[in-house]
Amino acid sequence: MSKTLFDKVWDSHVVTSIKNGPQILYIDKHLIHEVTSPQAFTELKSRNLPLFRPKQIIATADHNTPTKNQHLPVKDLLSKNQLEQLTVNCKENNVELYGLGHQNNGIVHVIAPELGITQPGMTIVCGDSHTSTHGAFGTIAFGIGTSQVAQVFASQCILAEKPKTMRISIHGKLQKSVLPKDVILYIIAKLGTNVGTGYFVEYAGDVFENMSMEGRMTVCNMSIEMGARGGLIAPDKTTYEYIKGRKFAPKGKDLEEKISYWESLKTDKNAVFDAEFSFNAEDISPMITFGTNPGMGIKISENIPKSNDASFKNSLKYMDFDEGQSILNTPINYVFIGSCTNSRIEDFRVAASFIKGKQKANNVTALLVPGSQMVVKQLKDEGLDVIFENAGFELRQPGCSACLAMNDDKIPSGEYCVSTSNRNFEGRQGPGSKTLLASPLIAASVAIAGKVVDISKLI
Repeated sequence: MSKTLFDKVWDSHVVTSIKNGPQILYIDKHLIHEVTSPQAFTELKSRNLPLFRPKQIIATADHNTPTKNQHLPVKDLLSKNQLEQLTVNCKENNVELYGLGHQNNGIVHVIAPELGITQPGMTIVCGDSHTSTHGAFGTIAFGIGTSQVAQVFASQCILAEKPKTMRISIHGKLQKSVLPKDVILYIIAKLGTNVGTGYFVEYAGDVFENMSMEGRMTVCNMSIEMGARGGLIAPDKTTYEYIKGRKFAPKGKDLEEKISYWESLKTDKNAVFDAEFSFNAEDISPMITFGTNPGMGIKISENIPKSNDASFKNSLKYMDFDEGQSILNTPINYVFIGSCTNSRIEDFRVAASFIKGKQKANNVTALLVPGSQMVVKQLKDEGLDVIFENAGFELRQPGCSACLAMNDDKIPSGEYCVSTSNRNFEGRQGPGSKTLLASPLIAASVAIAGKVVDISKLI
């Protein structure tokens, strides 16, 4: 019987099925951070249960970490307590931790791929919704709740209902000014934020096959924003080349054997999906959001649509926009390039290529927050840090930063921020803040102009 890529990976990890109930799914890698793990550690301790396979767990500090002066004691008491508790829990349970100051420290969904931890055919979970990022490698990766974190700690398995399958195909060639972030924002704008509910999405077609691994990670990262359990892309030569030589990647003969298996991780020709959608690459333009969910997006050259929906009108009221309005020339005082969606070296390369030789607008505070210490090193090695600093940008240290404002990096109330992160909910970047999601290229152009401009006319 023909199978989808998702079916192949899922079925190979099923330990057993419960009659008329969920399945028990084995988990290859468990990623944890300081926010959703403390309660799970406490639960195991209260029940006198050991971690079943601590070597399958990787921990990092990211959500609460300050992005300035990381060598100094953390000032925020809640952040300080959570970071310290993570250190204690990992030490007591023999879990590898990449804490502040460690050369491998960074955002959980940035460090696992760049260290070669994420590999095709795996199942990966984390107490974080954007675990779907790892699906770019042909993995089944999804976020879990704190009680499920404890479940995986104790058994290296999880109780789960098998999702339905969806395929989204895009064929053709993208415009030069269109980045992977625009692709996923376009998909969500077209299909809505609920279309993926109950599904796992496979992305297929020329556009995804021609994307870099970092671009694929951006797309899979935001699968959750259309309600999907996760998203994945079949591994190929691009995947293998990315993995090769990384710290925890297989080496030599072991790598050859792995690639031989990874080659089988493709959807069979006659496999049937529960739902399918198809788009043309030529129809995609640079995108920007105007509302308070990621589905409220338009081509940057378009006007805000009209709607009789009450929630739509409330969203526009919060954002201080009007129906039929163009977002072009809207003054912007804050720009954020970072988050697990767009804080990798390619994101900063594309931003630097536009910024080089220019100066940031005086009204703009531009935060550039790398996703990991490895990205920081790459920025310096390639001289990108000098380009940003000469242009007046503020280059910070790694962390989740202004993506969710669970740290010191908050956007002031009433201010617009063009952000490369993944969510634009009310107050997401700080109480009263107004988030416009966009690509690193659009964010860079806004920082230079001090207002929203049509990047397609500048490239």
